[in-house]
Amino acid sequence: MHHATAALLLIATISAMVDAAEKSKPSAAPAAAMAKATPREAALEHLLSERESPAALQHAIEQARKRGLSEQVILEARFLFHVDRHEDDAIIALLPEFTKRRDSLQLEDSEIFATKEDWLAVNEFVVALAALKKGDTDAFKQHITEAFWLSPRQGAVFAPYIDRLRLEAAMRSIKFDFTARFVTIHSDPPDSLKNIVGGRKALLLHFWSPWSNESVAAMPDFIITAKALTAHDIAVVSILADGSANVLTEARASLKALGAKPPGAWLLDENAHPLKRELRVQTLPTMVLIATDGRILFNGHPAAAELWIALRNINPAIRRPALVANPAPQ
Repeated sequence: MHHATAALLLIATISAMVDAAEKSKPSAAPAAAMAKATPREAALEHLLSERESPAALQHAIEQARKRGLSEQVILEARFLFHVDRHEDDAIIALLPEFTKRRDSLQLEDSEIFATKEDWLAVNEFVVALAALKKGDTDAFKQHITEAFWLSPRQGAVFAPYIDRLRLEAAMRSIKFDFTARFVTIHSDPPDSLKNIVGGRKALLLHFWSPWSNESVAAMPDFIITAKALTAHDIAVVSILADGSANVLTEARASLKALGAKPPGAWLLDENAHPLKRELRVQTLPTMVLIATDGRILFNGHPAAAELWIALRNINPAIRRPALVANPAPQ
């Protein structure tokens, strides 16, 4: 068994880094085959599938070295670990090792790269990330374009960084208008965001929909977060991204299930000039943090670490609250 099947399944979830034929293998190896795995093969599977923590990865690396796995494979495992955990700084920290091995890869030493071009593409990707970290947009474009050219099938890994760069550029050009008026989910008279924010230190917009499975699953965590931020002088406003009749009915039922007075304001997005379009909201839930002078401080997924960095810049006392690990259905 040259490639560990369980590891291939995990790899396939984050990129097209393995040969298409290999990715078409069954998602789980038969029990009999797994029982026959050698210690080296078991160490390989563990190495490529470990995602729990840096300490757990280090343990897997130590076991891999004891079983004679190459430093090339260990580098590949470290890369996949950080990609899957969205740890960009850790990926960038691998740059010297990628540079050292860039032109010396022997495909027979690799466990995830089907071609030399796939390997070179990842090298370009790491260089692009380093450029992005330094704010060198031109170098980022050059290296990410080369990465796409070398290995288009790895685009699922590369593309989000381009989207993120464009989103951040677009947000820098926006001066948010707090005078916009919105009705509530229960069709109360329109009120302006300026009045809702009052004298608070910032505004957090939470875009959601009851038709978004992730929005519904994350609602218990959002309620905990909203209460914590409200206590630290951040105004929290939930925006229903789609106000059509069926969605609105379900949204009202969802809001009722949250209790007598869920935290924050719960508003409908406008039809003529929707906020979700202005702020380029494409997935739900999305959170947008806005300074009182109209600058966009964050736009992205609620779980992103950057959101909490931005919040602490506003109020150093803010800490991310303990969230619900397995939220119960509403």
